[in-house]
Amino acid sequence: MKATLQDMAVGETGTVSGYTKGTSVYREKLLAMGLTRGTEITIERIAPMGDPVEIQVRGFALSLRKDEASALMVERGKQL
Repeated sequence: MKATLQDMAVGETGTVSGYTKGTSVYREKLLAMGLTRGTEITIERIAPMGDPVEIQVRGFALSLRKDEASALMVERGKQL
């Protein structure tokens, strides 16, 4: 099931499936951070107000703001 990164819960894993339309500003930044199609991610932490969200990607922790997280489309995997 496809979702944005914002829709996922702590401990849930997924695979990057693409980017939402109209997010070219964030798309380039996310690609530079290693969030390319097919990359596996895990939600590590979400701040109390939902901003930022910390993910585990390619062996390192990455924090993303709400705007950046909403630009990323994810194919949901399993929840830990």
